[in-house]
Amino acid sequence: MATFTSSLPQELLDQLAKTASELKIPKNKLIQKALQRYLIQIEKAQFAQSFERAANDPDMLEIAEEGIEEWFQILEDLEKE
Repeated sequence: MATFTSSLPQELLDQLAKTASELKIPKNKLIQKALQRYLIQIEKAQFAQSFERAANDPDMLEIAEEGIEEWFQILEDLEKE
């Protein structure tokens, strides 16, 4: 595991120490878990933004509409069998 050094405001360090003590886990583990969750939230937000951009892209809408027409045709063909 790599070592990382950073500076934080005293108020945040105090809150970190208090919370780590209450949860009975080391401060570095609390920071690690918090950072992992935060990075996942960022990733999810970026993923959602990419869908929003796609929803407003005329080319993507056209591709989706073409795809849905093919999907409906496949479903109709399957129902006939």
